[in-house]
Amino acid sequence: MRRKLLLLNLALIVVIAAGGVRLRQQWQDARARERAVLRQRVRPAPPPAAPALPAAEPVKPAGYIDIAQKMLFSKDRNPTVAVEPVKPPPPKPMPPLPVFHGLLNLGDGPTAIMSEKAGAQHRDFRAGDQIGEFKLVAFDEQQVVLEWDGKTITKSVSELLDRITPAAPAPAPTATAAAPTPPPAQSQPAAPVQTGPGPDMGRGVSACLPGDSSPTGTVASGMRKVLKDSLFGKTCYWEPAR
Repeated sequence: MRRKLLLLNLALIVVIAAGGVRLRQQWQDARARERAVLRQRVRPAPPPAAPALPAAEPVKPAGYIDIAQKMLFSKDRNPTVAVEPVKPPPPKPMPPLPVFHGLLNLGDGPTAIMSEKAGAQHRDFRAGDQIGEFKLVAFDEQQVVLEWDGKTITKSVSELLDRITPAAPAPAPTATAAAPTPPPAQSQPAAPVQTGPGPDMGRGVSACLPGDSSPTGTVASGMRKVLKDSLFGKTCYWEPAR
């Protein structure tokens, strides 16, 4: 029995010794590989090719325009010039409106009796005629339409009537002393009232004379007297007798 144990112990010793030798051999091989790796020289990889730098542009004065215009310490560097707008000319003043005297219709269309201004001689006008600076566009018994400087002016007949009344004569100064009684004036016969056609108003029509009281239908000098009622009262004129 002791012999078997002894043999077993010897076998164990041999196994342990062989394992130690084997382990040492592996360790030595690992050290040798480590030294071999550390002795190798690693060649560095070539650096990548760097791109070529762009060529520098020459200096241009325009590139510094913002610096010159936005200089905080020099306000006169501002290139914006303030230009005052040109004021438009004042509008053209409108001349006085024509004066309306009456409306006449002899069967060939309405005719307006008007004058260019107050106090001027009046005559007959029809639509489309020129009255001074105004053009007569249309008219009726209620209103008159005029055109001036490209503008249309509509006025009622009452606004265009001649409202200028002659000034009253100034009162005679009071005498400080009693004037001698003048001799009685000799009565003179009154001037006869003229009848017949008056001034020519155009288009073969004549006006009536002041104070002419001849009845309607009176024929004189180849003209016949006509009296008509209108918006402005009696209208008197002479037309060619037919």
